[in-house]
Amino acid sequence: MEQVDGLANCLRGMHATVHGDVAVDCDQAFDLWCDSTEEVRRAERVTYLIGNGASASMASHFAADLAKNADLHTQVFTDPSLLTAVANDISYDMVFAAPLRRRLKPGDMVVAISSSGNSPNVVKAAELAISREAILVTLTAMQPTNALRQLGTLNFWLPADTYGLAETGHAALLHYWMDRVSVGS
Repeated sequence: MEQVDGLANCLRGMHATVHGDVAVDCDQAFDLWCDSTEEVRRAERVTYLIGNGASASMASHFAADLAKNADLHTQVFTDPSLLTAVANDISYDMVFAAPLRRRLKPGDMVVAISSSGNSPNVVKAAELAISREAILVTLTAMQPTNALRQLGTLNFWLPADTYGLAETGHAALLHYWMDRVSVGS
């Protein structure tokens, strides 16, 4: 029961901000995320999801669910050939930014998932998203001053001090978002 209480406390401790550091009510933040998602869908823009390890798995999982259930055009960069080619030929720090540089348009959405919020490849992609006037939504944990949290148009931070809590919490946030934006819900 202690782990369940820890997860509940982590989710209750979530902080949402806009434009890096302006605090916003969590319910209002989800409304903003859902409204932005509807704008992306209506304009037939693309929603990109990025992350490493378990966050990459979540990105892939939710890209599929959002395409199927929310009628969104989604994209992930989890193809091993693409990842290893960019990592080998350019650098691992560019595995998300390099393909985004070729595809990302103003008004697209980038959902960046990183437990630490300091993964260089995710941060570089987030910086590119901002420079291209994309909507950047970040999901982070660990230290509240992490680099990714400071960049987002909209940020969700969890006070998780373990990867298990961070990843489980991020999955819950992604499910809540997907359920709210699903067509017919």
